[in-house]
Amino acid sequence: MGTRYAAVFFAPDGMATAALAAAFFEAVDRVDRQMSTWKPDSDLNRLNAAPVGEWVKIPRELMTVLAEALKIGRATQGAFDIGVGALVSAWGFGPGTRQPDQLRIAAASERPRAATTKALQLDVTTSRARKAAPLTLDLSGIAKGFGVDEMARVMDAFGIRSWLVGIDGEMRARGLKPDGTPWTVAHERPDRHSREAMGVIELTDMAVATSGNYRHWVEVDGKVLSHTMDPGTHRPIANGIASVSVLATTCMAADAWATAFMVLGAEAASKLAADRGMGTIFVFDDGTASSTI
Repeated sequence: MGTRYAAVFFAPDGMATAALAAAFFEAVDRVDRQMSTWKPDSDLNRLNAAPVGEWVKIPRELMTVLAEALKIGRATQGAFDIGVGALVSAWGFGPGTRQPDQLRIAAASERPRAATTKALQLDVTTSRARKAAPLTLDLSGIAKGFGVDEMARVMDAFGIRSWLVGIDGEMRARGLKPDGTPWTVAHERPDRHSREAMGVIELTDMAVATSGNYRHWVEVDGKVLSHTMDPGTHRPIANGIASVSVLATTCMAADAWATAFMVLGAEAASKLAADRGMGTIFVFDDGTASSTI
């Protein structure tokens, strides 16, 4: 995933932390091996390379993520779309070049593309997936959150009840600290040139994920382009939102919804979040913010 993971926790003295550390690495590495677009032999890329119509056996974890991605894709009417892998690469955010390729952009934009929710078919019972139409999947908007949930699973397996785990800016917490206070994480100011806190978010038995336009971007002819693709326009989003943070019970869901809200734009996203009772923080390009947390 090209980033780092971390855990803070309270546990009895003498606990075998080496075994816990090994379990963390195994859990996160498994997600990376299954879902990376950068590893040619990942399970995701095996599915991407498979012929249309061919069933592909996939691991349980990848099936979980694909099923959740399709569920949120349907709930957002396609704003969250894991089938934009060709666009992501064409605009310079995938493996290889870091600059947009106009020929590939035109090809990816002009080629008729079936809705991912229909083009990707899952057989959960046998843990198989197939493409009903040409499709290049990219799980960058959900896999990291699932990785955090896998770290949470490790914590629970070791019987630890007070912890905070995270992969880069995606975080999940359980319980309270021994002094009875909730876990606190910084809410980063969306600034391309520095890293500083804009505020603090308190977490108890909750996850938070942030999607933004300020960490992964390219500059073309003096214009900064976000890494998040708008499936409707086939272009990087440009709707005045600098970042969206979402609270949810799982980090996988928070990760995906944050991406979806970036694509939807402030008005539609705020209404959908309110309808679902989701806590959000929107920060706009002009520096203003709106929060329901």
